[in-house]
Amino acid sequence: MAMNRRDTFKLAGVAAAAAAMPSIAVASEAKAKEVAKKAGGKSVVIVGAGFGGLTMAKALRKSDKSIEVTVIEKRSMHMACPLSNGLLGGLKDMSLSMFVGDYYEPATKYGYTFVNSEVTSIDRKAKTVSTSTAGDVAYDILVLSPGIAYDYEKQFPKWSKEKIAHVAAACPAGLMPGNEHIALKRQLENMDDGTVFIVPPAKGKFRCPPAPYERTAMIANYLKNEGIKGKVVVLDTRGGKFAKAKAFKESWADLYEGLIEYKGLTEVTDVDPVAKTITYTEYANVDDEKGVSKTEKYEVCNLIPLNKCSPVIAMAGIEHNGGGYAKMDGYSFKSKTDSSVYVIGDAVTHKIPPSGQTAIWGAQRATGQIIAQLNGTVNDPIKGLPAKAANVCFSMVGGKPEEAIMVTHTFSADKSGVLKGKGSVPKPKDGKGKFRSEGTAKATREWFGGVMREMFA
Repeated sequence: MAMNRRDTFKLAGVAAAAAAMPSIAVASEAKAKEVAKKAGGKSVVIVGAGFGGLTMAKALRKSDKSIEVTVIEKRSMHMACPLSNGLLGGLKDMSLSMFVGDYYEPATKYGYTFVNSEVTSIDRKAKTVSTSTAGDVAYDILVLSPGIAYDYEKQFPKWSKEKIAHVAAACPAGLMPGNEHIALKRQLENMDDGTVFIVPPAKGKFRCPPAPYERTAMIANYLKNEGIKGKVVVLDTRGGKFAKAKAFKESWADLYEGLIEYKGLTEVTDVDPVAKTITYTEYANVDDEKGVSKTEKYEVCNLIPLNKCSPVIAMAGIEHNGGGYAKMDGYSFKSKTDSSVYVIGDAVTHKIPPSGQTAIWGAQRATGQIIAQLNGTVNDPIKGLPAKAANVCFSMVGGKPEEAIMVTHTFSADKSGVLKGKGSVPKPKDGKGKFRSEGTAKATREWFGGVMREMFA
């Protein structure tokens, strides 16, 4: 049986990788409150320490050391999501330690304050952010970079809170950093021969649109390399029209014949984590209103529910859309509601892809806008647009040899009044007519390493 071949030493490997994560010094509660309350003059408070928040904290301090910057983050450790599917796929020389970072190291180096606490309320009139352990933090400019939340309730309105919690734990989504990736990796390493189901978000905006399809390739790579008898089944709703679709489909067909089954017109209706079954309706075509209901056994289930914006945006009382994403002031990263509030990363309503590189790009542009505002100068929010290759997104598709595909986006000022991205999936020179190549895989690792160094070194 497959589990008997792998279980003992691979579980030990996960434990060793977790132990290799950097340690984090935690300030006392009294000290945190003392530091956090220091604000005045040019004070910027950033909520969220993902790619956008950390990029901005460093950029603000490097640009103008008179700006006092405080970063508030509820997680005690950074874990990066980009490239993490490679960890699931068992790519060579990948361990959990390469995806994590110590928040205090860059804070000390660049002279900003890091507060490890959860935001409990935001008072825009008083210009304060209340936290669970560090008291109130005052600001002149507030930057919200809180990321996403999952919306199981909207997708499965008949499920109880208990069932949602059970399914979320048993079928980890793996779109938010932290334990979900570790849990999903452990499930793969413990699995017996059988089926892995991947369920992309059914509709709407979601973090990293290529992620479920890259994960499909990487898990197929894992099954292939480990000799596991099974397949990866994708239960999608998009009829084959998804991010980098041609490139992914080409790679799946070439590298994983018989290991990947893509079902493009489905609706998941139930999951039973105890019986390890998933129930879904499969439709023959877009005109089929009835479909056929199927219940199948799984070894591992990766259910990614609908995404919504972090509730921090609504907490701030700024205008947002039905998914909770902040409405923006024209082409800038300023809130439409409050000139003292900026929003970056996944939480914006600009029509640009929600990715790590986009968050970095947005943070850099917003930094210029904030510095101009604090110094009483004018910033043109469309200067430098269109921006070519503003977003570059890589996806690993092969393991032996490592191969990857990519997409680039040009960002421009759309006539509708928001930033808009237009993507292109190139065929690399070393791809021999294919979308994937070893050179692109090398660039993927180099991009990731560079980003992590920029944030933490």
